[in-house]
Amino acid sequence: MLPPLPVLAPIITAETRLAYVLRHFREAYTNVPAVSIGYEEAQVRIADGAGQFFEQTHPYPSAPAYRDYRGQRLPFFFDAAPENSLLELLPAGRAIIHADIVAAAFYLLSGWQEFFSEERDRHGRFPYAASVQHRYGFVTVPVVNYYFDVLKTAVEHVSGQALTPKGWAGAPFAAFVTHDIDNLHSAWKQPAKQALKAGHLLGFSRQLWQHLTRPDAWDNLARVQQTVAGYGAKSTFFFLPEHRPGANGTPNADYAVAKAWPRIAAAIGNSEVGLHGSIGRAREGSNLKAEQHRMQDCTRGPVDGIRFHYLGWEPRVTPFILDTLLFAYDSTLGFAEHYGFRNSYCRPFHPFNFAAGKPCTFLEIPLNVMDATLYHPNYLQLAPDKVLPALRPMFEEIERFGGVCTVLWHNENFDPANQHNGPQQFHALMEYLRSRRAAFVNGTDICVTMS
Repeated sequence: MLPPLPVLAPIITAETRLAYVLRHFREAYTNVPAVSIGYEEAQVRIADGAGQFFEQTHPYPSAPAYRDYRGQRLPFFFDAAPENSLLELLPAGRAIIHADIVAAAFYLLSGWQEFFSEERDRHGRFPYAASVQHRYGFVTVPVVNYYFDVLKTAVEHVSGQALTPKGWAGAPFAAFVTHDIDNLHSAWKQPAKQALKAGHLLGFSRQLWQHLTRPDAWDNLARVQQTVAGYGAKSTFFFLPEHRPGANGTPNADYAVAKAWPRIAAAIGNSEVGLHGSIGRAREGSNLKAEQHRMQDCTRGPVDGIRFHYLGWEPRVTPFILDTLLFAYDSTLGFAEHYGFRNSYCRPFHPFNFAAGKPCTFLEIPLNVMDATLYHPNYLQLAPDKVLPALRPMFEEIERFGGVCTVLWHNENFDPANQHNGPQQFHALMEYLRSRRAAFVNGTDICVTMS
């Protein structure tokens, strides 16, 4: 059962949408000048193309028009006059943008489609197949950043002042390397099951004996931390405090975090720790608060960041819960089924609180690529040598706009036995990011930079 839609009070007016979009535009660039931007008389005037769409609760607008801009064929929603030039630079410090990039940016960045859609998959998630990114084929393009680039060009013309993206200590973009710790003791199970199913009792006995006498291949957090540190990078570990299955039978952790914490703490050193909210907690504020306290009892300090297990997220409830519990950041919003940009934006942003008609206080650090997405029976099943070539165009887009590349690589996939989305593919990815001079940051670093 989906939570009911809240009564939209106040109505999400054009002024509200404009304020939300311009806040993020100003957060994307340094020293944005005081230029008037709006639908009426303004130095930068935006064509109003939304009509009455935002007064209703339909999840999808009409099909976008397509325009060529900076070498990309881009979708423009709410483009009422696609026959006009996209950007008209006028004398006397004025400019007109003939597509409603404010309405389109609000639609994508706020998550309007998933908030008002009734589509959910078996894990309760808004599915990639139901998204406009899938329908129109732009999941790997940060369309909102391109909209902002149009606005940036207009502001530069009006003000005579060049704008530059907010930087990352001189680096062209940032990389946020994260690990969800679901399992520490279960590497032996699948090969043991396969041996038993095939009638290889000796093989099964060998797996069982190794499990009883040797450390598990997934009990490898020190190796994970050291591997990432070898690139001059930082790891952020998200730990599951619940080891009992969810109400729907989906497994949570195979370890008890409080019992294992002394060994965990020794393995990860001073790495950043976040909460991995367990199954169902994206809808359950009181239970999530209890998990937050359990993690804080382990770390003996604040746990400011969160990512939900199985990328659980209910857009009608989760943002309100995270604001209430005062999380500084979340890093859940990516599609499990495909790498790319769930909100069509490659920088951190504040999700929209539809009930209150204003931005949320927590920062969303979008998830761009998850190891399971790359090779999973239900997802992409990329060949090992195709992983980096597939991801490189997305990385190039992030670099173009000075964004953040968020990577999720589970500790399980640092197991050398994994030849599909394992250590070799992770090393190739990290070598690429290092070669492009990415600033390796953690969630706290990002929050400080964006503040």
